[in-house]
Amino acid sequence: MEKGLTFYYDRQADILYINKVKPYAEQQSNELGDEIIARYNPETGEIENFEVLFFSTRLLRQELFSLPVIANLKPLIES
Repeated sequence: MEKGLTFYYDRQADILYINKVKPYAEQQSNELGDEIIARYNPETGEIENFEVLFFSTRLLRQELFSLPVIANLKPLIES
């Protein structure tokens, strides 16, 4: 069964975590630019997690924030 995205903000490190799955040691990571880290499934290459560094600074600048990825979002529960 598919799960939705979870969001966790680490205030001390100022990092927003966006997760499809719980992070694990085997994941590969790559910076997508603008201090956004993507964590990949090592077998499929699918992005499973994002780490957005300096998140509160981004909010204070009041700039548009976007992830440099293409998303195919759909609801978990059909209405």
